[in-house]
Amino acid sequence: MKGLILCCLVALAKLGLNPNKTYEYKYVGTVNFGLGIPNLAQSGTRMSCKIKIRGVSEQTFVLQVSDFSSEEFNGVEGKNEFEVSAKLTERIASQLVKPFMFDYVAGHVDNIRSSAEISDTIVNIVRGMLGSFQLTVKITQRIYELEEAGIHGKCQSSYATEINAETNDMTITQVVDVNNCREKAAIYKGLATAVLDPVSRQRGESVVSTVRSVYTVKPTVEGGLITMAHGLEQQNFSPFNVKGGNFKMEATTEMVLLSVNDTARALPLGSTESKGNLVFKFVDAEVNVPIVMQNLDNPIAKAAELIKHLAEANRYQIDTTTSEDTIKLYQLLRVIPYEGLDVLWKQFAGNEENRRWFLDMIVEVNDARILKFLETRFQTGDLSANEALQTLLLAFDHLQAVPDLVEMAKMFLTMPFSKSNVYLWQTVVLSYGSLVYKHCAYYTPCPVAAVQPLLDMARESLSNGNHTDMVIALKALGNAGHPGSIKTIMRFLPGVAATPVDLPPRVCQGPPDSNYIQHITMSLFLQKKLATELRMLAFMILFDTKPSMALVSIVTVHLQEEKDLHVISFAYSYLKSFSRSSTPNNHFLSTACNVAVKILAPRFGRLSYHYSKAMRMDWFNDDFLIGTATEVFMLKSATNIFPTEIMMKGKFYFIGRILQLLELGIHAEGLVELLGNGIPGFKGDLSFSDFQAVLNVLKNWEVLPNDKPIMTAYSRVSGQEWFYADLKKETIDALIKSVSLSAGKGSSLWVVIESLQRGVSWHWTKPYLIVEVRYFQATILGLPLEISKYYESISGITVNAKATTNPPLNGQLGQLLTSDISLETDGFIGFTKDFWVYYGINTELFQCGSEFKAKTPLSIPWKFTVKINIAEKKFELDFPSFQKFLFSFPTNSSNVYAVTRNIEEPELAKMTPIIPNPIDSNAEVVHSGPTAVKPDSDQTLTTNTWNQRDNMCAESNIYGVGLCVESEFRREYYHDEYPLYYFLGYTHMAFKVVPVQSIKPVDKIHFEVNASPSGHPVSTRQLLETLRRLSMEDNQQVRLSSDSASSERGSHQRPDDNLMEDWNSTPEAVFNVNFFAMNGNQKPEGYDAVFYYTPKPSKSTQLIVSQVGENINWKMCINTTVKPHVEAMANIRWGAECQTYGMSITSENARFPGAKPKINAKIQWTTIPKNLAEVCTRFESYIPGIALLLDFYQKHEKNVKQEISASLVATSADSIDVTIKFPEYTVYRQAIPFPLPPATSTSFNGTSETQQ
Repeated sequence: MKGLILCCLVALAKLGLNPNKTYEYKYVGTVNFGLGIPNLAQSGTRMSCKIKIRGVSEQTFVLQVSDFSSEEFNGVEGKNEFEVSAKLTERIASQLVKPFMFDYVAGHVDNIRSSAEISDTIVNIVRGMLGSFQLTVKITQRIYELEEAGIHGKCQSSYATEINAETNDMTITQVVDVNNCREKAAIYKGLATAVLDPVSRQRGESVVSTVRSVYTVKPTVEGGLITMAHGLEQQNFSPFNVKGGNFKMEATTEMVLLSVNDTARALPLGSTESKGNLVFKFVDAEVNVPIVMQNLDNPIAKAAELIKHLAEANRYQIDTTTSEDTIKLYQLLRVIPYEGLDVLWKQFAGNEENRRWFLDMIVEVNDARILKFLETRFQTGDLSANEALQTLLLAFDHLQAVPDLVEMAKMFLTMPFSKSNVYLWQTVVLSYGSLVYKHCAYYTPCPVAAVQPLLDMARESLSNGNHTDMVIALKALGNAGHPGSIKTIMRFLPGVAATPVDLPPRVCQGPPDSNYIQHITMSLFLQKKLATELRMLAFMILFDTKPSMALVSIVTVHLQEEKDLHVISFAYSYLKSFSRSSTPNNHFLSTACNVAVKILAPRFGRLSYHYSKAMRMDWFNDDFLIGTATEVFMLKSATNIFPTEIMMKGKFYFIGRILQLLELGIHAEGLVELLGNGIPGFKGDLSFSDFQAVLNVLKNWEVLPNDKPIMTAYSRVSGQEWFYADLKKETIDALIKSVSLSAGKGSSLWVVIESLQRGVSWHWTKPYLIVEVRYFQATILGLPLEISKYYESISGITVNAKATTNPPLNGQLGQLLTSDISLETDGFIGFTKDFWVYYGINTELFQCGSEFKAKTPLSIPWKFTVKINIAEKKFELDFPSFQKFLFSFPTNSSNVYAVTRNIEEPELAKMTPIIPNPIDSNAEVVHSGPTAVKPDSDQTLTTNTWNQRDNMCAESNIYGVGLCVESEFRREYYHDEYPLYYFLGYTHMAFKVVPVQSIKPVDKIHFEVNASPSGHPVSTRQLLETLRRLSMEDNQQVRLSSDSASSERGSHQRPDDNLMEDWNSTPEAVFNVNFFAMNGNQKPEGYDAVFYYTPKPSKSTQLIVSQVGENINWKMCINTTVKPHVEAMANIRWGAECQTYGMSITSENARFPGAKPKINAKIQWTTIPKNLAEVCTRFESYIPGIALLLDFYQKHEKNVKQEISASLVATSADSIDVTIKFPEYTVYRQAIPFPLPPATSTSFNGTSETQQ
């Protein structure tokens, strides 16, 4: 018996096929996509056939396919069935019937060959079939691991073997670790600038895959023969953390031996070519867009028609139905050869609208064709600088960063047209630097040759002393982030270079992830003789490299000895912000910063906001694997009270990557020099006198040097600088001259006015593929699995305008101050933004999977007339009634679908909502459905259905308009699918301005502001008498409702006293405002507001708002009195003749000798409307919870009824106590951190060290 088993093992070890035999197998391959939950829609594909394998030589065999069938599934399991796709079956079978040759030695498949016309997609399907024959047998080990090539790449495989004692068959189980591959059959495209975040991946994955195959091997005389092979690949995918619900892919292959026969005769094979080994080969992924399926024959004509259609459909408004057409156009352009693109250019170059659409769309041809197209345009000069800038910027951003294209892109750095415009030249150089960065992200180590042109540019500018070229070269090197550029950048750095260059510190930024950068930035930070701003920037870059605990400790020690308060304040606030960081990439750094803050806080924790600061706010959610961060930096120096530089950064964290969003920065060194270290008359309280003092200094801008910018602004996206501009002295001079009142026909503003008088019509649209992120992975069927995200935007604006002046202008702009100016305009502004997430199989022949689709449109038309008379201080605005215009504010609609498409019948594509549509109803439906059992487990689930539809409107029957909010949600979810189920199902939210029935017919809406004092005659005594009477009534009612009348009487008397003080003063009518609904000669309906101001003896204002109409006496009266630095009061009454409802607000600054600074405020009311009372009551119910979250304490006590009071007491130089009293309870908190200005904090002892 042992001898028999030994013989079997020897036979099994020689796994192979007999070249003289013909083997026939039945093959079935199936893939399904869905949630894996009953009663929800899913999609799938099934391929079945018979396979015959016969020998050509000892190691070479031929595979032939017959009885092929392709089926698709779209629907609910148990209710729908797989359906045969007859035309697709015929197309695939026509290629599969041809012979495929392969080498087969010891269970390993290699060197697959077929005729040249067989497509790579068909060869990949054959690879899936041959994968059932690929395994390694070891008879000396029952469990073993090894690396071997398979359809997923060169990956680690684990084997377990078992022999059936009765049949002597061997069962072999193989598990492939597709996450542990030396050469994985997978491709990631898009967002090369998104930094990988390994720590985030430790908190969860968005994709989890398992691959298992089970083989039955029968011993024969020739060796081991595979009689059955079953493959199972399962994958869980979520846009968030797969632990919180996920989409599921399940792929199975089944290969069963039907017969073994002697080979009758050899069949002719014809010529073949090698198609490679068993590893999956990716087809041209750029062409196979996952969210559309169209016939790509005759692409030039189809692209031309689509461009014309898109241009026309979006000429007067944004057509939200054309989003898919833009994706189709991208796909067509990607299959058109260069000659075809040139034909399209010649066809559209003469039509402004079509030309713009073509240039905006061609940037998605992301290979050598777009570079050749731009090269031709630059050589012929038939693009404007603006067109060239926009096209090249987006083309380089979306270009494939492969070595050949990077080398080809260098030519734009030497073309004369690139330097014909300063901003075009900046775009060319900066965009090339960004291209190098993306190239280095995919090719490691990154060759120095890619960045060499920028290095040469930097060295040449240094030798020539060209300041402008130095700046642009260094900025481009910063974009490239190549380690080989560090030595060149060091030649410009103060404190490092032997002969440093006087450049803004911001431009000298190198690769952020180099250990050498830590050494350089630490050296710069510790050099106390360097400029304060440079040291702070060095500190920022140092911490961008995520320094170790040891480096943070060194920084902490040196900060304890630092004398520059700006450096101390900036570093301490930076460390404190990072100590609270919750994002994964800062997990270890935040710990180190927390320790540093505890050491530094006793000495530096009370520095005020008058010093340089760094602020960071972030959050991260483990369930979603999503987070955001915002950083703001304000850099100052000891010699200036204004910041020399302000920067703001935003970051977005998602599924293991960090995307640096928008970064904005302003460097105002020239402006700060003008302001100097002191401004005469500047007090620091941000009053009007402070503003006037600054303005007086700015008038001296002419003293600034001509060669130094007054201000520099820059912007970065995804960490890449794409724009910067200098505001120079000559720019301000030209601007002032162009708007001067004495300017005439030679000024630019005069040209604009003349154009408006003739009539202006302008239209602009911009389609833009904001995001195209794609991930491809092989499956055991030989079909490519794709996870993609697309974000497309179409924006547009149309403006028609015509202006008139009376009397006509006589040659000087100053006449505008005394003329009647009228402007008539109409137009449209809007956009539509579409977002897709696709998860499924995507080939040029068919698609099946799950697809999330969201659309957000905005549509705002306008038509109005404006009349202005500056001398009379009068402004009028007329626009048609809302019956004639419909506004659509940002609206969002989304759903998740099970999709199937095939190229033979693209018009029959199926998109079934994964969550079924409920019975149409306006009511909210919430119920628990029947229980179900997951197919892959014994877990019992209960369906939770939630369907809700709402439509809320706030209407005005005066103007005939309503603001409506529509919402509809359809959900069917399970608790273990959190948070994914938030997004599963139909979602619709809309904000709309709609017409409603008005009291009277409305022709137009009239809005008028009149600031001429003569326009509002009023009896001063009558006005004050009315307000005084209303205020005394208010106070009397408050007294009756107060539980402490005696203590309150003094404060309630103050409004009366103030009114009496103003009795003999004369209020100045400042302006009045009318907002009327007009209809011919009928009396208008609407509102009239008049504002008065009484400067002495106390600053008081009065505002009276009256509703205008028949038999209406509604008014609102507001009286305010302000005593600077002491108190402010306001009395508000409204209703019939201002007597129905009322409330008062008071605030006072209590500051007495020997007492702590204090601010008191209170709100008192007599009677308020019922709906306002309900809102206030609802809001009050949230106060205890909010107070708890903000670390406030609460105590129940009876306070003054119909009153809310608050007090803020400055208890120390860096903290305040807050007490808020409600009628039924009090909330309070002591020692709230709040650094106070020096003028306030000097009142406290023990702070001299930090108040320098």
